[in-house]
Amino acid sequence: MKVLGIVCSPRMGGNTEILMKEALQAAQEAGAEIRLFPLADKKIMPCDACGACEETGICIVEDDMQELYNALEDADGIIFGTPVYFLNVTAQAKAVIDRTYAFLRTRKLRGKVAAALVVARRIGAGQVLSLLYTFFTVQRMIIAGGAVGYGREKGEVVHGTGGSPVFSAMEEARALGKSLTRMVSKMKPSID
Repeated sequence: MKVLGIVCSPRMGGNTEILMKEALQAAQEAGAEIRLFPLADKKIMPCDACGACEETGICIVEDDMQELYNALEDADGIIFGTPVYFLNVTAQAKAVIDRTYAFLRTRKLRGKVAAALVVARRIGAGQVLSLLYTFFTVQRMIIAGGAVGYGREKGEVVHGTGGSPVFSAMEEARALGKSLTRMVSKMKPSID
């Protein structure tokens, strides 16, 4: 059982990465093989609407998305993490979402378990969760839920609140990792 954590923040070691590492650690403790995929040091171009993938199911743009395509295909569960930027996902997250258009025809994400991890300063977390859930639904993925953390400066989520009034950001991230892994283990026989 493989769980992939995609960190769509443009900065290394930020709040999204901190929460993702916590979620992945919980997934690992629950029996998953984990992989962290931070986009901050990757070059992923936006979709150029060439239409080639509609014919072949393969994106012809050569960049670091090719590595992420392989990681997405290999994963049973995917945690998609992004900070909120102007009430939306980051540009890096949007590029990945758009570039997975190549998977629509081949249905390579269909049936994979997906979860959303969102970091916000103050507002926009609900809107971004909704957007990610819609993306998962379009790709016919199985939604395992989401987690929210609040914090602006690097490290603030470690002691920050979560989206729930009773859980911290770190507790929500851990619960998300466990929840996704449980769902993957229940779905795994039907995924294979």
